[in-house]
Amino acid sequence: MSPVVTSTDRYLTRASAPAQWIDRSDPVIHHPLGLDAPGPLSAPELRRYTRDGYVVLPAVFSTEECQLLVAEVDRFGAAAAADDSTVIHEPDGEAVRSLFALHRRDGLLSAFCHDPRLVRRAEQVLYSKSWIHQSRVNRKAAFDGREFGWHSDFETWHAEDGLSDMRALSIMVALTDNLAANGPLLVIPGSHRTFVPCPGATPDQNWRSSLRRQEYGVPDRGAITRLAADGGVEAVVARAGSVVLFDCNLLHASAGNLTPVPRTNVFVVYASGENQLVTPFAGSAPRPWFLCDRERPEARR
Repeated sequence: MSPVVTSTDRYLTRASAPAQWIDRSDPVIHHPLGLDAPGPLSAPELRRYTRDGYVVLPAVFSTEECQLLVAEVDRFGAAAAADDSTVIHEPDGEAVRSLFALHRRDGLLSAFCHDPRLVRRAEQVLYSKSWIHQSRVNRKAAFDGREFGWHSDFETWHAEDGLSDMRALSIMVALTDNLAANGPLLVIPGSHRTFVPCPGATPDQNWRSSLRRQEYGVPDRGAITRLAADGGVEAVVARAGSVVLFDCNLLHASAGNLTPVPRTNVFVVYASGENQLVTPFAGSAPRPWFLCDRERPEARR
């Protein structure tokens, strides 16, 4: 799908001059009934998601399902060619860090991305049919899994992909146990209500380095400190089979894994069919298909 011309930018970032924080102008729950939106998420779960920007749902998938998916991830990682750009390795080693475009692969991983247990929850929040903006596995190998720095996904998707609005969310499925010690997701509750612009013009093909170690699209430490003073920092500890919904603008990160216990999580990004892709707001060429799948269905509800 060809991008359309960029219109008014409500979330200015990557500018040469420092920019002010921007209050979110998009709703968190897009259904007009808000916390009473019908669907698999209960009103208390929607309330937690609205307040904190994320919610943890335990035991959505079985142990057996998780084990099959881990085996499928291992198979794709082992079979990947050396020049396969959809497989990202750790910045200082050969351990697989990320595996992208799960929904474009044959077999269990593609079916998993379209599983009604995920799609129905996403569309309840988005109040529309959805399309998959991106899908990936993030791995933290035992002893060698490196950190992911603080960031808002929407800031990158807006600046480098041209995603217009905050009508998108990520669903993370823990395929293995996410323990307090093996590099779980870290979040700042409530940070999804504020858009924090990031400094610095985006280099050409920034994605080639940012997937291994992100340097652009990273809020300054002062912003993280101030937001954490209000919302705190929480580790998303979750057993295998748990599902975590988190808002596209929630600030999150993860520490490295120094333990002998590996960590494997799947992330599927669902965006509303009414959320328009335009030319990237940072002024660069769109990122490749496996990072932003522009072959999405037409908007419909």
